[in-house]
Amino acid sequence: MTHHAYLKSPAADIQTAVDYLPYAEERLSKEVWQYLQSGTGQGLSSSRNRKVFEDISLMPRPLSDVKGGNTHIELFGQSFKHPIILAPLAYQRLFHPDGEIASAMASAAQGGQMAVSSLASQTLETIIEAAEQALWFQLYWQADRETTLRLVKRAINAGYSAIMFTVDAPVKQAAIALPKDISAVNLESPIALAQEVTGESIVFDGWMQQAPGWDDLMWLRDQITVPLIIKGVMHPEDAERAVSIGCDGIVVSNHGGRVLDGVPGSLQMLPEITRAISGKAKVLFDSGIRNGQDVFKALALGADAVMVGRPYIWGLSTCGALGVAHVIRLMRDELEMTMALSGAKNLQVLKSGTYIYSI
Repeated sequence: MTHHAYLKSPAADIQTAVDYLPYAEERLSKEVWQYLQSGTGQGLSSSRNRKVFEDISLMPRPLSDVKGGNTHIELFGQSFKHPIILAPLAYQRLFHPDGEIASAMASAAQGGQMAVSSLASQTLETIIEAAEQALWFQLYWQADRETTLRLVKRAINAGYSAIMFTVDAPVKQAAIALPKDISAVNLESPIALAQEVTGESIVFDGWMQQAPGWDDLMWLRDQITVPLIIKGVMHPEDAERAVSIGCDGIVVSNHGGRVLDGVPGSLQMLPEITRAISGKAKVLFDSGIRNGQDVFKALALGADAVMVGRPYIWGLSTCGALGVAHVIRLMRDELEMTMALSGAKNLQVLKSGTYIYSI
């Protein structure tokens, strides 16, 4: 149960995405808030994600002619007004009754894109119908290839135009006791750990028996014709291998610090992965984005687009679709202002120039 009623519109004192934080917290139960905000271990990776952004300086370039500038972008055959993509987050009805539908509608209204989670709390068909545009589907590997392919084909048949395969969380379970009326409604059965461990290790002989491998990625690539994006890559060699298999995009991500603690900040690895891929596939960035300046920094370091996670859920938790749309708009405005003051007229120029001072 929420502690406060949802707002009908954003409060006047909300000027940045982070300003939504206290509003969201007071509207969610302690358990749901902890589920949303927590990382793993000591939270080293979550903290590092932010520190890397904060350590980068911007270089102002006054007198630049940026009249008529824009943030337009094309990705996988679709055109968007900005490069801010809503990352796949599970069980969004935990945060607002309108759930994923509200987020999808807000993203479409703002001229952007959303990746819908395998663990969505509303049906894939209902979400994409509300969005009135082709969305992307985020895939968690299921119990076997056949079950996985049925889920993928369901998404494609519903109109999802790209598959984003998350590979850094091989066994994904809800780290929260879900209410009876909220579940992963699109899955045939809950993703569960292996019940019988025949070896001596519950990790290697249990959990990882269900984890996908490179052969499964090659198999999946052969099964579908829509763009295939791999989410959760942090090593340049893994990025190169995925592209050699035929993947169309890489998401540089440490899962927001929610899987393996102590890994590098995602932004630390972005330049290396961008160089390794060398234009052979699109590079998306995820983990730690909190404002438009962060978006600018990721793009200047080689990303084609960014994915935003927790901030838009803060907006959703506060006032539903309007909150999500407001978060996107705030970040886009901040991105445009940063571009203008840095002398970057568009994203193509931003990717080809030197707009940051240090990393």
